Amino acid sequence: MQKRGLGIVLLAHGSRDIRWRAPVEAVARRVADRDASVEVRCAYLELSQPDLKTAVADLVAGGAQAVRIMPLFLGMGKHLREDLPRLLEEVRALHPQVPVELTPSVGEEPEVLELLARLALGS
Repeated sequence: MQKRGLGIVLLAHGSRDIRWRAPVEAVARRVADRDASVEVRCAYLELSQPDLKTAVADLVAGGAQAVRIMPLFLGMGKHLREDLPRLLEEVRALHPQVPVELTPSVGEEPEVLELLARLALGS
């Protein structure tokens, strides 16, 4: 997927506690700082706004020609196995002109697992 016209959605679980969003929003700021040509949005599966459909719609309305969704989940639980495929199908149906890519969840990335192991060891 080309970076020109790329919109990225960082998808997290969500919480009623607004402070829970801080790390997700910090990742979004770092993405934006690393590449100003990419638009990035946070989205949440439940208990927080915006939801995935709203975040994607915002990116498309802003001119995104492609969207990458990155789940910020460590494990492949019910939300990723059952809820996300349904939501992804709905988003793609709403924006058939825009390719929507789903990355593996961050917990499936070897670099994330290595970082967590290093942090656990204090090194």
